[in-house]
Amino acid sequence: MSEKLLRVGTTYLPVSSVNQAAEWYVKKLGATLNYIDDDKAIISLANQSFFLVASLKGETANFVSSNGEKRFSITFEVDGLRALKQLHAELLENGVTTGEIEDRGHAGNNFVFQDLDGNLFDVWSELSPSFHVGVERRL
Repeated sequence: MSEKLLRVGTTYLPVSSVNQAAEWYVKKLGATLNYIDDDKAIISLANQSFFLVASLKGETANFVSSNGEKRFSITFEVDGLRALKQLHAELLENGVTTGEIEDRGHAGNNFVFQDLDGNLFDVWSELSPSFHVGVERRL
């Protein structure tokens, strides 16, 4: 069976304050704000659209794994260990709650950070080969 779904176009994230969340994503992660109203903000980040949706207090995109560990649902990629270390340092410097860089026993290294509402995100030092190919085609 050939692949039918080509890419993830939009991710929806629950936030308690649309305005505060939008400002945080723009300032801390360099997102571009495309639209905002009382119920949602639409930002561009990591070659994708994110909707920051006004939600009930305490809602997050996280889940608890079968071993009881709180988990992230999104992994961002950067191009190499140097880029990972640089981003890690920048997020810490900007006051973002950020975990340690870790070796999880597979290629590359990772770290986890969270937004104002406690949504967890993973960052991996390995850029997907298909993304490299797509970038090369655009050049």
